[in-house]
Amino acid sequence: MGRRQRARLNLGIQYAVLIVAVVALVFVADWGQIGRAFFNVEVAKAQFPDVITTALLNTVVYTAVGFAFGLALAVLLALMKMSPVAPYRWLATGYIELFRGLPALLVFIAFGYGLPIAFGVKFTNLSTVMLSLGLVGAAYMAETIRAGIQAVPKGQVEAARSLGMSSSRTMITVVLPQAFRIILPPLTNELILLTKDSSLIYLLGLSVNQYELAKFGRGALNQYQSLTPILIAGLCYLIITIPLSRVSDLLERKFGGVRTKEAK
Repeated sequence: MGRRQRARLNLGIQYAVLIVAVVALVFVADWGQIGRAFFNVEVAKAQFPDVITTALLNTVVYTAVGFAFGLALAVLLALMKMSPVAPYRWLATGYIELFRGLPALLVFIAFGYGLPIAFGVKFTNLSTVMLSLGLVGAAYMAETIRAGIQAVPKGQVEAARSLGMSSSRTMITVVLPQAFRIILPPLTNELILLTKDSSLIYLLGLSVNQYELAKFGRGALNQYQSLTPILIAGLCYLIITIPLSRVSDLLERKFGGVRTKEAK
């Protein structure tokens, strides 16, 4: 048997196994129970409009404030890590290694319970999620921003300095805009990760009007004894993350092509 015939045989076997598995699932699964558990229409109707007007909206708000704070901090950390002043580099490196190594869950617990108990400082839920998501996200985004800054051709910096621009003005008006064009795709991916990590706010004992998608789905699960609310919450997460993924792909194709042309 030739190589091409063996390849066709292997492909046929794989398709046959898949078909058998699908047929077995169709006949063995209890579709009535699955329908009641995941696709209960009455339970699904009861989730609206609150799942959109409260849970989805809160998830977007929590993610936005965390990302904004993290991005601002990440720019500062990236510049510190590239600084000629050694203590700045040490501080930035230590911060990045620390928060890249800590679980986001632990950071939420620290701001939600640890610091209030230790120092008597009370954070609002919004400030807690902003600080927790921002501090963790900044550690990852700082490395991305640093790589973007270093990817800007040195000739751009030299040209700006030859025109009499200061180092700080060159960085703000010439380097950072080009760096952000390069790093937009990975920053979009980080935004997706923060969207999912925002679910950790469930630890903080939220009121009903503060529920995000995961907490909303968990509460409805306990109330209705059905997995339908969890399915709806998951679909709402996809409403956020799938468009962001497509945007990331488009940006990568667009700006990736620009970088290739510049390199040539």
